[in-house]
Amino acid sequence: MSINSISFTRRGILDGFIKCVPLGIGVFAYGLVFGMLAVQAGMSPVQAQLMSLMVFAGASQLVALELWGPQLPVLTIILTTFVVNLRHLLMGAAMRDWLVRVSPGKSYSSLFFMTDESWALSVKEMDSGKKDAAFLLGSGLCIYFFWNFSTLAGTTMSLWIDRYLADPSVIGLDFAFTAVFIALLTFFWKGKSQIPIWLVAALVAWITFILLPGMWYIIFGGLAGGITGAYRSER
Repeated sequence: MSINSISFTRRGILDGFIKCVPLGIGVFAYGLVFGMLAVQAGMSPVQAQLMSLMVFAGASQLVALELWGPQLPVLTIILTTFVVNLRHLLMGAAMRDWLVRVSPGKSYSSLFFMTDESWALSVKEMDSGKKDAAFLLGSGLCIYFFWNFSTLAGTTMSLWIDRYLADPSVIGLDFAFTAVFIALLTFFWKGKSQIPIWLVAALVAWITFILLPGMWYIIFGGLAGGITGAYRSER
C-alpha cells in the first residue's frame, strides 16, 4: 500500500456506520444492562450517562460497576480498567496500515471511538483491500450511538426494573455481552488453519485466569494468539 492510496472520506464514515448497525443492535442489549446496573450500583442517571459519553469502554465500565460504592477504590479501578484495555494496543497495531497514513487528528479521533466490534469490522474491511480509513471512525460512531442510547434507556427503565425485575439475568440479558463477542469471531474465521491459534489463545487465557487475579487473561490470551499466528505465517 502506498501512502497516497489511503483516503479518509465522509462516504467512508457513512459506510462504516451503516455496515456496523447490526453489531450496534447487539451492543444496545448489553448497554441496556449497563444502564440498569449502574443505577442499582448507586450511580445517578447523569453519572452513568457521562461515563458512557466520556469513557466509552463497555467492558471497563461494567468492571468499574463491580467496584463502585460509597468509598471508591480509585487506584484499583484505574489499574483494573487499564489491564482490561491493554488489548487496544494489539488492536491499534492491527490497524497500522490505515492509521499511520492519515493525519494525527483523524487517527486519534478514530482510535477514541474504536471498539471491539468496530475494530473487527474494520479489520475485515482492510483485509479485503478497502482503502478508506474513515470506515473505522464511522463504525465506531455507530457503536457510540447505540451504547449511549442504550445507557439512557437502561437508566430510564431502572425504576421499573428495580420493581419488577431486579436481576436482568432472568431474561438472559447478562449473556448479551458474551453473545456479541461470539458473533465477532465469525469475522475472523478463515478456515481450519486458524483453529490452533484460537486454541492457544484460549488455553493461555484460561491458565492466566486461574493463576492471576484481575483481567490479565485478556492481554495474555491475545498476545499468545497473536504470537502463534505470526509464527505460523512465517513458516
